[in-house]
Amino acid sequence: MDLMLTALKDRELELSVARNAEPDGNWRMARDDENIVWLVLDKPGKSVNTIDRSVLEELDVHLAALEADRPRGLVLRSAKPAGFAAGADINGFVGASQADVRTMLEEGHRVLDRLAALPCVSVAILHGHCLGGGLELALACRMRIAVPDTSLGFPEIMLGLHPGLGGTFRSIQLADPLAAMGLMLKGKSIPARKAKSIGLVDAVVEERHIANAAHAAIFGDLVRPDARLRSKAFALKPARSFAARQMRAKAREKASPETYPAPFQLIDLWERHGGQPERMRDAELESFAALVESPTAQSLVRAFFLRETMRGLRSGKSDIQRVHVIGAGAMGGDIAAWAAKEGFLVSLQDIALEPIGRAMKAASKMLEAVLKDPLKVRDALDRLMPDPDGAGLASADLVIEAAPENLDLKRRILQDAESCMKPGAILASNTSALPLPDLASALVDPSRFVGIHFFNPVSRMQLVEIVRHDAASDETLRRAINFVVELSRLPAPVQPTAGFLVNRALTPYMAEALKLVDEGVPKERIDAAAEAFGMPMGPVELADQVGLDIAVEVAETLRERIAMPLPETPTWIKDMVQDGRLGRKSGRGLYEYDETGRPKKIALEALPDGSKANADLTDRLILPMLNTLVACLREGVVDSEEIADGAMVFGTGFAPFRGGPLRYARQRGVNEIVARLRDLEARHGERFRPDIGWENLR
Repeated sequence: MDLMLTALKDRELELSVARNAEPDGNWRMARDDENIVWLVLDKPGKSVNTIDRSVLEELDVHLAALEADRPRGLVLRSAKPAGFAAGADINGFVGASQADVRTMLEEGHRVLDRLAALPCVSVAILHGHCLGGGLELALACRMRIAVPDTSLGFPEIMLGLHPGLGGTFRSIQLADPLAAMGLMLKGKSIPARKAKSIGLVDAVVEERHIANAAHAAIFGDLVRPDARLRSKAFALKPARSFAARQMRAKAREKASPETYPAPFQLIDLWERHGGQPERMRDAELESFAALVESPTAQSLVRAFFLRETMRGLRSGKSDIQRVHVIGAGAMGGDIAAWAAKEGFLVSLQDIALEPIGRAMKAASKMLEAVLKDPLKVRDALDRLMPDPDGAGLASADLVIEAAPENLDLKRRILQDAESCMKPGAILASNTSALPLPDLASALVDPSRFVGIHFFNPVSRMQLVEIVRHDAASDETLRRAINFVVELSRLPAPVQPTAGFLVNRALTPYMAEALKLVDEGVPKERIDAAAEAFGMPMGPVELADQVGLDIAVEVAETLRERIAMPLPETPTWIKDMVQDGRLGRKSGRGLYEYDETGRPKKIALEALPDGSKANADLTDRLILPMLNTLVACLREGVVDSEEIADGAMVFGTGFAPFRGGPLRYARQRGVNEIVARLRDLEARHGERFRPDIGWENLR
């Protein structure tokens, strides 16, 4: 039966004579009656192909055989339904020295150069994901044909690197140089038709026409435009230098060369050697090998593995198909829309029609922005059903309560929902602050109740906290974690302490910022110090974004429930909340906001010199966050440093180039961190007292 299902799945892809060929390591190869060789990448035991040393070594052997017995043409494709190849295997670079990386890359270059020089037409057939090293392999072929669902890109920049298997020079030779550089610098994927428009692929055809298209390419009926016409304008250095200046300026808007060197090194490569492929090849090798050893790349690679660790918490399937969301506010509406986008059948309930209407309108806007395909948006909206009467509750596999943070209200909603749910369904609360045991105690069967805490905005925030409680069954927790991964989100199991993990760690960051404002430090200076450290948003602006009312309430809750040592909230902040000056949502908070919702900030150079940022300012913001995470580890709020770091990177955007807050603490030195906390405690009070859990990290 398994073989039959595999065969049926395989038939979706045109593999020609290679379909029944015996696997030879990672490849299958066969020659048809027209002397066309089909070489199919099919890594055993893997759902996706990656490009590693074994793949390239075996390809080298096959290419030698093709040189000895020359075919009429070569068709290169993947047997994996997921796509052509998802990029290079990052494990191959972990722990490798610069010299080792250089050797691996040189060998990879030699193999792909051999493919490029093959004395016959080579055609790469692309579908699904074609990324990084997989795209570089395809670029070494004479032609590329993609099916419409193909997604192409160079994500290496997200790991603090740039393409290293010839992608830097082959992409700008084949495609529009500016478009190719943009693709490498942004790290984002583009669809097949966009790739064709810039010259990265030669044709886009439906899967059923692949055999004919490959035949046309090999026999000369499909001709690619002369790529030299695209790159001629930038063959001379002055033209590249002008464009490079613009690229650097744009790159500096998001990062600095000190913290993210890869984009700037890539721009340098192109500016200096973009007109000479051989020199750019050598420079690519040197640059990539050096970047692998950089602290930024090492930290970003760690962040990649943190993501994989969190995804790896999944075990099996959730068996959830229908989701019912109660509460059509901003969070509930976004949760429902995202679940529909990911393929779940979703019903959205509220006590009034008006919030459901707003939620449906917001869902449509979000789906259009994310999916960028009218047909996919239509399909997702078809799966999202307004349900004012709660008719979908009885058939739902998962019910998510997303009502306002009021204990009595949530308990009533959960009790009513439980009475209507089918056997085996899971009941969840999206609460961000209320004690989960208090909610669970109101239920007849708390074993199927769990906290599933999303972060705002749902469409952009990857983290979801899975909040445990003593009465929750292991099966409920397992299915909840699996559901989150199926939502293309990252689960972080946590205990039901006040603030859980992320909000508990962020609160001292914001509270200390408000204390600094109270001391007279300009809020722009405070935010700039945090952003210079690597935070995506300064703590003052973050407090406005969260809402000053919520920030004050969370701080008070943490003081009351776990005696968390936080600076007292300034009276003037409470007065602002009382007056309705709540932050961005009210148009006024610590900052004033323009019509686009952006804060009006005074330029740093216009601020008094005496208020310049210093290490003391940065440590007062960042170290309490680290101290809180150490306390959470000690208390068992979170099980491991990896999940704690992953939660902060993917839930708050904590300086990804630092690899996570606890990774930063270890790199800086636990002894130094503890000494700085003691120094700050002596000068500013017990809120900086080092947690005893630091001893466990020494």
